[in-house]
Amino acid sequence: MQAHGVMDELEKKRRHIRTLMRYAVPDEAMDAALDLLLIFRDDRTALAVLEEFYSFLPEAKNDWIKELRLVARQRGVFLIAAVASEDAYLYLVSSEGIEFNGSLREGWLDRSLLDFFEFASAEVFQNAAKDVEQLPEYQPLQLDADLCPACQAATGEPHELGCPVEICPWCGGQLIHCDCRFEQLGVDEMNERDLLRFEVLLEEQGRVAYSPEQRPSFADEGPGVELDE
Repeated sequence: MQAHGVMDELEKKRRHIRTLMRYAVPDEAMDAALDLLLIFRDDRTALAVLEEFYSFLPEAKNDWIKELRLVARQRGVFLIAAVASEDAYLYLVSSEGIEFNGSLREGWLDRSLLDFFEFASAEVFQNAAKDVEQLPEYQPLQLDADLCPACQAATGEPHELGCPVEICPWCGGQLIHCDCRFEQLGVDEMNERDLLRFEVLLEEQGRVAYSPEQRPSFADEGPGVELDE
């Protein structure tokens, strides 16, 4: 997606969140709630949490998100605690979408998520999450050089296939723009089967994991976006 398309998408999401907030946030908390939206104005992960929370209020009553805390992160998938006025709520967020995972206070994750985030047991997770104030604050994507600004892979992790930041292991250019995929496959155009073949070749060659040096300069220039009504 081109830069203008991304910014249009984010602006549309921000406007939707602001509309939802008018019906969910108590008047006395509105300024603080809007401040949080401003902080995360260009962070798709945080905006997904805000939109989900205000669309389906967990307790079915007016509330607002005071802060976001990072419970766990693995291969571009985030487990985020949305700290509201009365409780904190867990959201599983990735490029594939968002899923509500209940109250942090309940301290429950299914076995597959415990394994994915490398929690040895439910008790280990509960101990890690029992004090929300001890969890690190979730940082806006544009401020966290340890994350790919496109696919959110962490330093040392492989990019999501198709990420525009990924480096080609054959020529050193941008993988989605160079011709190496066609040369390696011996084709002029790629279909779904070719894509699967190319992924195998890519793994055999050795994918270039994300590092902060790959970060495009535009990711650190600031958004320059106003949150107009």
